[in-house]
Amino acid sequence: MSKNRIPFGLMLHGPGGHMNAWKHPAGPADASVNFQFLLEQTLKAEAAGIAAFAFVADGLYINEQSIPHFLNRFEPIALLSALAATTSTIGLVGTLSTSYSDPFTVARQFGSIDLISNGRAGWNAVTSPLEGSARNYGRVQHPDHALRYEIAGEHIEIVKGLWDSWDDDAFLRDRNTGRFADFAKLHRLNFKGKFHSAEGPLNIQRSPQGQTVLFQAGGSVAGIDLAGLHADAVFAASGSIEENRVLTQKLKQSAVAHGRGADALKVFPGIGVIVGSTEEEAERKYQEIAGLVNINEALAYLGRYFDHHDFSQYELDAPFPELGTIGRENFQSGTDKIKARAKELGQSLRDVALEQTTPRSEFHGTPQHIADRIEAWVDSGAADGFVLGFPVSAAGWADFEEHVLPVLEQRGRHVREQVGTTLRDHLGLPFRESRYALPAEKAAG
Repeated sequence: MSKNRIPFGLMLHGPGGHMNAWKHPAGPADASVNFQFLLEQTLKAEAAGIAAFAFVADGLYINEQSIPHFLNRFEPIALLSALAATTSTIGLVGTLSTSYSDPFTVARQFGSIDLISNGRAGWNAVTSPLEGSARNYGRVQHPDHALRYEIAGEHIEIVKGLWDSWDDDAFLRDRNTGRFADFAKLHRLNFKGKFHSAEGPLNIQRSPQGQTVLFQAGGSVAGIDLAGLHADAVFAASGSIEENRVLTQKLKQSAVAHGRGADALKVFPGIGVIVGSTEEEAERKYQEIAGLVNINEALAYLGRYFDHHDFSQYELDAPFPELGTIGRENFQSGTDKIKARAKELGQSLRDVALEQTTPRSEFHGTPQHIADRIEAWVDSGAADGFVLGFPVSAAGWADFEEHVLPVLEQRGRHVREQVGTTLRDHLGLPFRESRYALPAEKAAG
């Protein structure tokens, strides 16, 4: 395998990936709603060439047990719009739910961000796992896992169809003839589905990259199938290198099964990096971060994955409780892993809660060690790139830029100048041709 540059994304999750990162003195406590801080992080990443994209996560339901900085954070479309006008090269990816949004609105929102940013937008299409989301949208019941993915498939199909409402050269704006648009190059979708319908056309032109880059984040069987059919990139959970190699193979095989090339889908595991000049220093930093949380907070954090299940009712040092199907309709692939690992290792509830709150990672250590692991994952087929999600954003990014990036640069795996101008260019994806410009057998891919 050739030693090519490795693309990175930067997770913009306010103070950091740790639930109590807001307590750490390295950054502002209000980082999740501090636009200046988020802009500075994005601009630093852009200048370093590290981020092919900045990634904004989201959720639609909170309660008293939610991660603290999730209680008060920016809505992704608003944040991406602001960043699109204040950045120049970095890709901008935001999460938006297919279960609680209208396809026509989604198509307009990301179509607009794509034009404002000159082709740098990406949509992370999620199905929203938390059951409480339904109550915030006046719904009687939250769709179960299988139904959410059925809805998502139809939703994405409509959005992609609407993005092709106009040919690339449809808008003439010819003042001499008075022709603003060539209506022979307009296409009405006329989609009538089980969950949504949309006539079209969309009232915005096609993107400079053809279509907004479509991310997907599910690792379940249904999620892998959806990604193989529609996704340009997958934000994957990072376990071991072998787990991710298997997942990457499944995702690319799914793309091939749906008539696409394996390289048409890029896999980006999210990784939490802690850098130390020695292994001992990295461990000290880990322990400092782990010390930001107490056991009651850890139990609440664990409960989030299981639809805010109350783990305080169990004995802390007894074996991890049997939960039956609790969690299956929420973060399905994640909760399955938690339960399987607890059973395999004989972990107690305390062990699991603390591990999930402050997980250890093979990307903790010296700059050379971290660079080695990054290269190993890419070169072995476990990843195409990474989404960097530091436990504490300000401190983690500063350490990575100062100490790890130079090692990757020396090895030829990082170049500070971005490839091309659009997010598709950055990720090594081709311009997305309109379905109306392609042979019929390729138009649905």
